[in-house]
Amino acid sequence: MSTVVRWNPLRELVAAQRAMDRMYQTNWRDARPEWTGRQLPLDIQEDNDAYTVVADVPGLGADQIEVNLHDGVLTITAESEREELDENTRVLAQERVLGKFSRSIKLPREVDVNFVEAEYRDGTLTLTLPKSPEAKPRHIEIKTNGKALPSSK
Repeated sequence: MSTVVRWNPLRELVAAQRAMDRMYQTNWRDARPEWTGRQLPLDIQEDNDAYTVVADVPGLGADQIEVNLHDGVLTITAESEREELDENTRVLAQERVLGKFSRSIKLPREVDVNFVEAEYRDGTLTLTLPKSPEAKPRHIEIKTNGKALPSSK
């Protein structure tokens, strides 16, 4: 005995959507952004006075990290050493980035290099890059007939 099922185009679309979702979840779920191989992911914030750059570099000592600032380009370079394995040891999974990796960014404004600070604590590098006085926003006083207008602040 056969059952007649009425065709429902919405059901077909939902089934196709689910098939596409499954395809993307299985094929792209483990895909990693390109920077995980050799570049360092950064968080960068800006306020009126400075830029703050935060980078996670767990497992490294401060002596394994190098920070350079040249012509407005900040470069952070780090190197983690590869462990020597015994010939009887098999690697079952290796997800940590090992070897040399770096990241360079062009800062939008000039930085006062004399007051740059770098702090490394618990695997997190925090850089504070104060803007040069010329790069900070300034309030411009408006004069009319040679006299300054009363400030609205």
